[in-house]
Amino acid sequence: MTDFTVVTKGLRFPEGPIALPNGEFLVVEVAAGTLARVAADGTISVAATTGGGPNGAAIGPDGACYICNNGGLKTIQMGDLLLPDETPEDTAPGSIQRVDLNTGAVTTLYAHSEKTPFWGPNDLVFDNDGGFWFTDFGRLHDRYQHRGSLYYAKADGSYIEEVVHPMEMANGVGLSPDGKSLYVAETFTSQVWRFELDGPGRIKRSAHGNGGTVIGRAGPNQFLDSLAVDSANNVCVASPGGGGIMVFAGDGSAQHHIPMSDFMTTNICFGGPDLRTAYITLATTGQLVSVPWPHAGVKLNYLNK
Repeated sequence: MTDFTVVTKGLRFPEGPIALPNGEFLVVEVAAGTLARVAADGTISVAATTGGGPNGAAIGPDGACYICNNGGLKTIQMGDLLLPDETPEDTAPGSIQRVDLNTGAVTTLYAHSEKTPFWGPNDLVFDNDGGFWFTDFGRLHDRYQHRGSLYYAKADGSYIEEVVHPMEMANGVGLSPDGKSLYVAETFTSQVWRFELDGPGRIKRSAHGNGGTVIGRAGPNQFLDSLAVDSANNVCVASPGGGGIMVFAGDGSAQHHIPMSDFMTTNICFGGPDLRTAYITLATTGQLVSVPWPHAGVKLNYLNK
């Protein structure tokens, strides 16, 4: 297994890590319905109570934290491990939330598109124009499924569009270093899509399909979760099942697996000096850990300026 340093532990199914410039972290606790603040010494406090199942998180152009809330997560405690279970049928639809980090106030920015409620908002990334891309995972119920989508929205609540539908359990989303390509990971197909962009909220459409190109697929028992992109245009995707980080070259030329100790590795972000440290959430053991990274992470808009 990869050697790592524990930043903190005791989190309730952590996801959506954000490494803040002041050395602190924001991490959502999906099973607790909270946005946690983690001090540099690992001390955990509640930054906001979101309810439901906060999943992805990102800092927006106004300095607020924007959250993909999947509506709720059912979990099972097995010894020291916290495991996810199927979403109950009566779970509320999801939403996009805005958190004022000064007051902890939570507001709902979007709860639906022009076509459908959200069934499982999962991950988001802001572009340089002040808008954000986000995925809706969809939802599984025994024999039927709400299929997922890729959306684009504005941070002021004035515009939202479903750009790609359907996607099969759309999960992690991130932008290339030059901002011209968008990457989306699908969980159970275990594949990463690249979409070439044609402006804010627009992809270059091909004559067939959804306009994307598959740049890689994970191997047996390796599913895909949330992601971050490094400065070498590597798409670094958390991989539940096999447990670790799958690294896909952005041009599809290569891929490799970095094993971690928790089979439910859920997310990754970059921080620290020169963004050369990867911070990874390990969900079943409730840990945020750090690993030195060979390349700097991409400087996120509105966070690492």
